[in-house]
Amino acid sequence: MRLPGRLALLRSTPLAARPPGRVRTGRAAARRGFSRGRLGSTMAEEAKKRAAFAAVDKHVQNNQVLGIGSGSTIVHAVQRLAERVKEENLTIVCIPTSFQARQLILQNGLTLSDLDRNPELDVAIDGADEVDSDLNLIKGGGGCLTQEKIVAGFAKCFIVIADYRKKSDSLGEQWKKGVPIEVIPMAYVPVTKALTKKFGGVVELRMAVNKAGPVVTDNGNFILDWKFDKVHEWREVNSAIKMIPGVVETGLFIDMAQRVYFGMEDGSVSVREKPPC
Repeated sequence: MRLPGRLALLRSTPLAARPPGRVRTGRAAARRGFSRGRLGSTMAEEAKKRAAFAAVDKHVQNNQVLGIGSGSTIVHAVQRLAERVKEENLTIVCIPTSFQARQLILQNGLTLSDLDRNPELDVAIDGADEVDSDLNLIKGGGGCLTQEKIVAGFAKCFIVIADYRKKSDSLGEQWKKGVPIEVIPMAYVPVTKALTKKFGGVVELRMAVNKAGPVVTDNGNFILDWKFDKVHEWREVNSAIKMIPGVVETGLFIDMAQRVYFGMEDGSVSVREKPPC
């Protein structure tokens, strides 16, 4: 069978005679891309760790009740907390914001409690998906927003830890996945319509990755992700969304955080804060 000219040339030309790099260019580029991605991931993880350690070292004291947030950054905070409890013989009681947080507390040998026994917290430490210049937050990328907001709301001091990718001037600048909204399952369709009618943008029911169907929260509810298309007055929007029947809670944490620790790319920790707590 006669092959087209280019294929015939490749078939008949020894590898040593082919233009250098032509065969391996795609694989080499893929490897370089993978290496850059791995480097960026490692840098972000180190930044999370620095922010978490700084917050725990600054705000945790003996005989405190602590709220333990959820997400990847909190893993480092609990690790540092466990180290300090062991090294300094601290008496600390921990209130979880999710199943994940509960498991972290137990796995690290910390004292687990709940809001029934400890309704008043000294400090809550949690991550964020995005933080604006006024310390307003978008949270709930991990689906734990309702319990996170409850615990943060009953703490005397709410501290946020994050890496440099979460630092913004305005909400939506870095985080493109929208505002999570927890809803009663039977209401997700009318709530979706009400959100788009009142505030515009696009609303999507969050679907699970390793199961068929939607994500189900620790409270047995669904998550809607509202991808807004303009800057809003977030305090007013948050209140209005919560008035829609079927909405349980929003991932807008408005005027709740006192201080935010950002682990930066250069190895430093940047702090945004309100008056010290």
